[in-house]
Amino acid sequence: MALSATLIKELREITGAGMMDCKKALEITNGNVDEAVIWLRENGIVKAAKKSDRIAAEGVVFAKQNDKKAVIFEINSETDFVAKNNQFISIVEEIAETLLNSANENSTLEEVLKLPTKNYNSIEETIIIATATIGEKISFRRFSILDREKYTTVIYNHSNKRVSVLLGFDGNINESDAYNVAMHVAAMAPKYLTKNEVPQEFINAEKHIIAETTDLSEKPEKVAAGILEGKLNKRLGEVVLLEQDFVIDEKQKVGNFIKSKNVSLVKMIRFEVGEGIEKVTTDFAAEVVAQLKGN
Repeated sequence: MALSATLIKELREITGAGMMDCKKALEITNGNVDEAVIWLRENGIVKAAKKSDRIAAEGVVFAKQNDKKAVIFEINSETDFVAKNNQFISIVEEIAETLLNSANENSTLEEVLKLPTKNYNSIEETIIIATATIGEKISFRRFSILDREKYTTVIYNHSNKRVSVLLGFDGNINESDAYNVAMHVAAMAPKYLTKNEVPQEFINAEKHIIAETTDLSEKPEKVAAGILEGKLNKRLGEVVLLEQDFVIDEKQKVGNFIKSKNVSLVKMIRFEVGEGIEKVTTDFAAEVVAQLKGN
């Protein structure tokens, strides 16, 4: 049936649910707003919508692979406690299988949210139901996929489920050697794979900081320039993977270690839970009271 925008807007204002969810509910109930409200509630959409503006900065990151693909992704919750919930973990596994079976390197976040999972019509619906049943905002934040026909891949999941790494090599590398590089990436958190990837803005900012914090007033111009260049290279050695000292063998750089294996590392993906999300400090007691009141 044809639905008016006014009717959809009315249902949205009543429930707080998304426009498309309201449209679907009205289509199913033949335009009956009261029945549409009930349908949305029964499907957990109203409850989930009420939590949509909350900040979910906890959760897990997870990497998994099969014979054809490797995937890494992040799913967030509001608290670390929920991230350890069995239902939450089972959702993570279900989404991992969905991504490996149905997504590819070129898939967008919007596209993968529509992929059907084992138990629901889509990843998006899985997240909505999880939000409604677990009682916290759950969100699927990001993902990346590598085709194992193009790359030799290795994954690393830290035991706390807060850091995961996915690497793609050009060439065949021993699994143990690749895993050691992945563990290094997890531990040392390089921002960039190579010097060429470092933005000029970052370099300019570092040069400014070095110049402001280094007394070169009595140094000849060439000597001062050399000191500044050396300090900049040292800083780049902290943030560029191939320039870092290898934690397994600090006598050599990561780049030299990889080169000695006759391969090159072309893809480096490191996810850490909540990175880049501005967290809000809350009063724990007040939070508990709010939950008891059903907010």
